[in-house]
Amino acid sequence: MTDEFSVESVYAELLGRAPENKMEPRLAPLFRAMDVLGEPNKAFPIIHVTGTNGKTSTARMIEAGLRAHGLSTGRYTSPHLSKVTERISIDGAPVPDATFVRIWDEIRPYLEIVDNELLAEGQPRLTYFECLTILAFAVFADQPVNVAVIEVGLGGITDATNVGDGQVAVVTPISLDHTELLGDTTADIAYEKAGIIKPGGFLISAAQPMDAAQVLLEKAKETNVPFRFEGVEFGVESRTVAVGGQMVNVKGIAGRYEDLLVPLHGAHQAENAAVAIAALEAFFGGEKALDTEVLQEAFASVTSPGRLEVVRTAPTIIVDAAHNPEGIRVSAEAIHESFNFTKLVVVVGILKEKDAEEILRRLKESMGDLAEEYCFTQSNSPRAVPAEDLAELALELGFGEDKIHVTEKLDDALEWAVERAEANYDLSGGVLVTGSITLVAEARILLGKADA
Repeated sequence: MTDEFSVESVYAELLGRAPENKMEPRLAPLFRAMDVLGEPNKAFPIIHVTGTNGKTSTARMIEAGLRAHGLSTGRYTSPHLSKVTERISIDGAPVPDATFVRIWDEIRPYLEIVDNELLAEGQPRLTYFECLTILAFAVFADQPVNVAVIEVGLGGITDATNVGDGQVAVVTPISLDHTELLGDTTADIAYEKAGIIKPGGFLISAAQPMDAAQVLLEKAKETNVPFRFEGVEFGVESRTVAVGGQMVNVKGIAGRYEDLLVPLHGAHQAENAAVAIAALEAFFGGEKALDTEVLQEAFASVTSPGRLEVVRTAPTIIVDAAHNPEGIRVSAEAIHESFNFTKLVVVVGILKEKDAEEILRRLKESMGDLAEEYCFTQSNSPRAVPAEDLAELALELGFGEDKIHVTEKLDDALEWAVERAEANYDLSGGVLVTGSITLVAEARILLGKADA
């Protein structure tokens, strides 16, 4: 019986494997799995997306553009906010429960073959993320889709998704994150992410730090692929804040596109839109301009759950999955630009593998006087930094003691934040929930936003 319980059973089985934050730097087991499954990784063209910030939003914009051109799409992104099926989307919607369960049942015996071979060699069996990636490729091949937009899980070279060869390699902005795995400089991180650039492909890159751009450029030349960089060959020409988002004019790599309504907030989302347009142009050959009306239709429908998403009004509650310092900075800029709050109450929770000190420092700098009070809390993830520890760190960084509230439970944190935001009795206060994707996911569910 393929119902909600069956999806949950598959999810429980996946969770029984090595967890998502224990990705293995290996590709051989993925190629072996593809081999025994009949190479689903070669069944459709791929637009492969990597970067530090903006991957999911950019992937969703690319997907919308492909669908507006009449193509059937698959989209693989991570993590999910409320349900695992969100990660594997068909034509813009999470894969149906029945399909998710059926394909898992079909590939499970083949995964056991790979597991047994790995165990015989003294290696860990396939991980949670490796299995989900294999499942995504199998689902997309089964549909079949015309094109898949595949988001890298971590890095690029040895990421499980790199079992597929991207017709277009897209690199969103690179900054320092996962430094313990990817390196201490943006050049080191770019080297890992450049692993998705393959012969026969096409590189589309957001504007990058100089050292990162140089690494990507060298990889493109080494693999003999054409390359286009935001700020050089394409980019945002102008943008204005509009109701529910912004109006954007973009110079692409093959044409100009005016009056695009991007229903997302912030300069970074306009830049993601420019990258998405360039990726679409590259996918369709790189020489012919797209139809502006088709793009207008595509972008008008774009959503990016958990990214500066307004989930409630009166008072306005925004959830934002900024989980590194650069993500905090661009989100703060967007809030200052797009919302007219007289005061903001910030609910913060951070995971242990993140640079909590730098995230809090950037939060304090970026929000300035707008953020009047902070509530430190924690998600249900075992990887969550205890709320008390975050509060102590905030005190060390100069957050005023009178501005800090601490509670372990997110529902209590939200209740307190709403009460503080409403203290002026004029609807001018707002609440921001940020710091980790797990916290945002739980907040969305508590606030009645179970869809993504």
